[in-house]
Amino acid sequence: MLKQFLDLGRQPIANGFLYQDQIKDEYFFNLGVAFDEETKLVTQTEYVDPPLMFNDEYVYRGSMSQTMRDHFAEFSDILAGGAFDSPSPKMLEIGSNDGVFLKNWSPDSTIAVEPCGNFAKETTDMGYKTYNKFWDVKLAEQIMLVDGKRDIIFAANCICHIPDLDETFKAVNLLLNDNGVFIFEDPSLAEVINNNSYDQIYDEHPHIFSVIALDNLLNKQGLEIVKVDNLSVHGGSNRIYAMKKGVALIDQSVEDNKSYERVLGLDDFETFLRFAKRVEQSKEDLVKLLTKCKEEGKKVISYGASSKSTTIFNYCGIGPELLSYITDTTPEKQGKLSPGVHIPVISPEQGFNETVNFAYLGAWNFIKEIKNKEKEFVLNGGKFITHVPTIQVV
Repeated sequence: MLKQFLDLGRQPIANGFLYQDQIKDEYFFNLGVAFDEETKLVTQTEYVDPPLMFNDEYVYRGSMSQTMRDHFAEFSDILAGGAFDSPSPKMLEIGSNDGVFLKNWSPDSTIAVEPCGNFAKETTDMGYKTYNKFWDVKLAEQIMLVDGKRDIIFAANCICHIPDLDETFKAVNLLLNDNGVFIFEDPSLAEVINNNSYDQIYDEHPHIFSVIALDNLLNKQGLEIVKVDNLSVHGGSNRIYAMKKGVALIDQSVEDNKSYERVLGLDDFETFLRFAKRVEQSKEDLVKLLTKCKEEGKKVISYGASSKSTTIFNYCGIGPELLSYITDTTPEKQGKLSPGVHIPVISPEQGFNETVNFAYLGAWNFIKEIKNKEKEFVLNGGKFITHVPTIQVV
């Protein structure tokens, strides 16, 4: 049974950056968040139809971040360095985006699934066979018939995007070789709770996973978690290794993570009611700080037109009256307005300069990379604002 604990209000498509003449047709939905007492899954009360989010105009590029490029290159080296007897395991990536992980593997043994047409074309042009479709059982059956079963099925920040998890995991089990491994990375519910990072919840993330919930859901489809890696990327993620039931010994990391989650109360509805109160306080404190800066005549912008910040700005009612503009390096976002609250998005070259006093970190999960890149801003007295884990100037 689903029990709602949080209402983040009227929200737009998080990556739906738009031009002025498109505002009249902008799509909105109500973002409610609930706890499933049976599976222990944290999930949304209303799912957005995937083609509204993932289409030929999708704008998030994993390769824009040096952090993510390094992350996937390092993991590919580890995976290729001894996980399989074959030097070229048969690989499938679900949600290959612009090829940031894919490019570390040979096109001869690697295929991709990418529903966004613009990125599917890019990975096809890179030499990878790419299915421009949404992942489901029907597609898994097609791939099995044409390309054969896979030794590795990989997905990064993607499985949490798919509303129907039973269908998702059933399709994985179908396409996975008997000794194959399903590896996927997604934001950690434990870190969302610890960091009060409620901006991890937006249309593209219909679920936020605990290891407890994932094992319950995978078990229903004949899979089980055999290992868990805790990662720092995306503000705290888990890398899950799952295999067919009974194939491999279960690493101690699985029970360690479950035990930690029980200590945090991630199997208890009351934990999420307390989280909701902290979210409300965060909203109040952020609006108060930005208003104070504005009243003192300070210039405040947002650094990074992230999908996460869409949740923050719309939930808190933060628009161009509090943030002059947003700077972002993604060309597809520049010259447009942010979803819902319609803050202008410009390039850092245009707007990140000595006139800026404060920059709200829309991409707080890349804070180390950003502070290293923007040393001059800090030396000139500029300050960053973040809401993680509490509202603070850093």
